Amino acid sequence: MREDDLLEKIKAAYQNILQQKLVGIYVHGSLAFGCFQWSKSDIDFLVVVKEALSLEEKEALIRVLLKLDEYAPQKGFEMSVVLESVCQPFRYPTPYELHFSNFHKENFKADLTGYCQKLNGTDKDLAAHFTVTQKVGTVLCGKAIPEVFGEVPKEAYLDSLKEDIADAKESIAENPVYYVLNLCRVLAYVKDDVVLSKKQGGEWGIENLPSELVSVVRGALREYSENVAFEAEEKVLLKFANDMLEWIFV
Repeated sequence: MREDDLLEKIKAAYQNILQQKLVGIYVHGSLAFGCFQWSKSDIDFLVVVKEALSLEEKEALIRVLLKLDEYAPQKGFEMSVVLESVCQPFRYPTPYELHFSNFHKENFKADLTGYCQKLNGTDKDLAAHFTVTQKVGTVLCGKAIPEVFGEVPKEAYLDSLKEDIADAKESIAENPVYYVLNLCRVLAYVKDDVVLSKKQGGEWGIENLPSELVSVVRGALREYSENVAFEAEEKVLLKFANDMLEWIFV
């Protein structure tokens, strides 16, 4: 099943579950940027609602994703449900009603009701998701994006980006492609005030980083875009992370 087919099934099911509560469903991430890779990407979308969800509604939304999971890409779905009132004016850190990703999938399977009850709070990642939605997002159904999402302050977006790569030194050896390309797109925003995908971040890095770091970026980008295996020594990756973090956290 293609990603478009999966989203259509999700849209139909969510419209049926939420009825008049639903403001809209918005696709962001690599699908919106046009660089989705079935083997590397997840399907990212935001669900905006007019009022708080009941426990029954939360469980129903999660059941849809669990049912479709066998047809999804390996990285699965990343979904957040947020209230319209926190989108405009924008609130940061942003409260959410419900969240789903592969990280939480097994917990939902083990105790759907209990996990739906306790999974709530705020998520700094939503500042980045809202920003990308405003720049390149698509409307799966509902209101137009400018009607729903208010301006995300630059400092909130940057803080969200920094939060995502703060552990780069500890984690880059385990997940080099993710961190190399993410570090590039964060530095691109710091230096040039541009909102980029991971792929675009890597392309920016090749054009703008010192030559001794470019080979690392080329390798990560080739694996991300062409599935050519990327291998680099841990000390090389650690130097890359150290240099990039120094420039980002100036």
